[in-house]
Amino acid sequence: MKTFRSDLFYRSVNPKQAAGGGSPAVILLHGRGADENDLLGLSEYFDDRLAVFSVRAPYPFEFGGYTYFQLLDDNSAEPVMFMESYRRLMKFADGVASLPDIDAKRIFLLGFSMGTIMAYAMSLTHPEKFAGVVAQSGFVREHPELHFQWNALARCPFIITHGVYDPVIPVDEARKTEALFSQSNAKFEYREYPMGHEISGESLADVCGWMKRMLG
Repeated sequence: MKTFRSDLFYRSVNPKQAAGGGSPAVILLHGRGADENDLLGLSEYFDDRLAVFSVRAPYPFEFGGYTYFQLLDDNSAEPVMFMESYRRLMKFADGVASLPDIDAKRIFLLGFSMGTIMAYAMSLTHPEKFAGVVAQSGFVREHPELHFQWNALARCPFIITHGVYDPVIPVDEARKTEALFSQSNAKFEYREYPMGHEISGESLADVCGWMKRMLG
């Protein structure tokens, strides 16, 4: 599989099984304080047809790893950093779609925690670019420069997973996000698990099964 030049550092994993007409792809978006290696190990459980691109967030995090934005005292996102990360991630997704051996119509996003926040920002503003979204342990964060297309999500399905014992992002935030999706035209699945701020074996199995169904 060919690579492309990007201003974001990333690692990729080739699909284990060739797909006619180009391979479907999934872009992995890690959480705050992690890096491009954090979610890459999940690729061994994914559908063999998927090409995997794991991208590093743009900004160093003061306690190690990387982040998409800093949190302000009121727990809001630093707006300039948020939008810069959003723009660079959208550019990255376009780079993946431009590869000749990738099926541009079958690009998925998979986020965890703050990576899920960014996955929501990308997919809710440009649902036409994505074939589906895995949103784990995160929530929808509003931004004045983003215009979410809640009534244009019919072709961009979502699976939302969250731990009921999550001490970092309380499950109530995920339930608020579920309520937003319930008022949209999105096809989505919402699931809670007896876990904390993590990906469990049960939630991963559900995610992998969902992705396989989306691929057909």
